[in-house]
Amino acid sequence: MPPVTVVVPWRPAPSRVPAFEFVLDWYARLLPEFAVRTVDTDDDVFVLAACRNRGIAAADPDEVVVVCDADTLPEPGSLRDAVAAAHTSGLVHLPYTQYRWLGAAGDAQLRAGVPADQCSHELVVGACSGVYVTTPRTWARHGGQDERFRGWGFEDAAWYLAHETLLGAAPVRHDGSVYAMHHVAEVRAGPRYEANAALMQRYRDAAGDPSAMAQLVGVPSPPANP
Repeated sequence: MPPVTVVVPWRPAPSRVPAFEFVLDWYARLLPEFAVRTVDTDDDVFVLAACRNRGIAAADPDEVVVVCDADTLPEPGSLRDAVAAAHTSGLVHLPYTQYRWLGAAGDAQLRAGVPADQCSHELVVGACSGVYVTTPRTWARHGGQDERFRGWGFEDAAWYLAHETLLGAAPVRHDGSVYAMHHVAEVRAGPRYEANAALMQRYRDAAGDPSAMAQLVGVPSPPANP
């Protein structure tokens, strides 16, 4: 397998540092062939979508890039499978079929040496974030993630609808789990969050309509079916 870059969006926050350090150690121990780097922007708030877009755009158009949240652990085998498939599929790959949120109890077990797949957790049904595997070319074809989502909330769900609508299929999932570590939850309320929710509704309204979605995300409309 050629060298693969893992992009970790990261802006230091006290409650998030332990998880971030654990993620870096996880890659060093279990996925040593992957090169990990962090990315941030100069926005006044942390814009996760912008960090993901910048990290992916820095690679060659057909190079496979992994984007991994700073609190999320992938399983090595599933991630390697996703990387191998993403070279040629033209779709984004998610290296999991289960998104396990460890919470405080599961996080403590993990740090005490319990294997990740045996830690207490809650399943997050329908999760589509945490770890993405793609090429810059595939990411650009459906607009990447919308940087108008500022702060926290909705950029993942909106991206998923854009992928389905513009690429004609859902992201490809690979059997396995990812594990989201514990940290203080972000506030999901207030004017910025409400603006994100309103933008998300525009994505829902455009879902299934390639022309409307292309206009919303700012990419050329796909050709009509003959």
